[in-house]
Amino acid sequence: MHRVPAIPPPWPREIEEGSESGPARSAPTLSTSIQTGLFSFSLRRGVLAENVQAAAVLSLVSGVFLAFLARYLSDILGVATELSVVDYIVISTVGGIIAGALLLVITVFVARTSVARGWDMDNIAAPMLTAAGDILTLPALVAAAYLIDIPVFSGSLALVLVVVAVAVAVLGFRLGNQNLGRILAESLPILAITGTVTILVGVALEERSEQFTTLLALSVLLPAFLQEGGALGGILSSRLSSKIHLGLLAPRGLPPMAAFRDFVLIYTFATGVYLFIGAASHVLAVVLFPNGSSPGLLAMMGISTLAGLIATTAAVLAAYYGSVASYRLGLDPDTYGIPIITAAVDLLGFMSLIIALIIFGLAG
Repeated sequence: MHRVPAIPPPWPREIEEGSESGPARSAPTLSTSIQTGLFSFSLRRGVLAENVQAAAVLSLVSGVFLAFLARYLSDILGVATELSVVDYIVISTVGGIIAGALLLVITVFVARTSVARGWDMDNIAAPMLTAAGDILTLPALVAAAYLIDIPVFSGSLALVLVVVAVAVAVLGFRLGNQNLGRILAESLPILAITGTVTILVGVALEERSEQFTTLLALSVLLPAFLQEGGALGGILSSRLSSKIHLGLLAPRGLPPMAAFRDFVLIYTFATGVYLFIGAASHVLAVVLFPNGSSPGLLAMMGISTLAGLIATTAAVLAAYYGSVASYRLGLDPDTYGIPIITAAVDLLGFMSLIIALIIFGLAG
């Protein structure tokens, strides 16, 4: 989608003008700001500065929140863990800060390159950042794990992280500009919800771990499967939210034809992507883990594609109706789209993979 001037949307102007909290006053993300000509490379003011500040605050606050959530959900759900809440805080928050900082650099680089080359960031940012996030997060968490079990230091670090997280959240709301406060207010609840869903997916995976360790090809497939689902859903969500911002897509209950064209595009990509990662997972498993590590090439391609198309359907529904619902509620579709997609694909993608394994007779 090329940069186009904002045109009057095909719904009542009262909706577009909105109130002080309406969509017209929301802060666009980097992708939308590039397409509307609002983007500038300033870290002091403007869309880039607001997004950088919000990302830093959200990374710190969500790291602390997810640490408490993961630790106490483990107790509630009966998942064995030897780590204390202090360990969780250090690993989650420090790991999140490291990965977040690296991803922020990549995001700004992608935005700058997109502007320079005239690329559509909606088609580039989601898959690139999803893949980068998957690659960077695990090493960052492993690095952060070296900071636990250090007498006095680990406990003090955890306390400092909690205090700083609370402080920056308060300062962000009180001293930040209006758009920064709005981004934080809209993002924190959805990140809490999606973080909870993602942790529950991890619990479900733990309960099904035997199937994935018996056939190691499935363990090879799973990260790529969830990553590609999030990337494809992120592309769709970004495209839809940008079109809503630009007035090119009316937020209706029944998707208009413009949305169906994007749906077909995503299904087309999904079919090829899931066939490929199914085959690649089989080949890698046979090379790295011989002796019955895969159910076979055709089976892996079939499992990946069937589960992928089910997950893509969930991602399409979540992307469209998430964008529409957030806009109608006076919220920013840009803020809610990708977190909703990530959580939906993690949960429903894992469930679709189990359904496909049952259909192929590999799970009960």
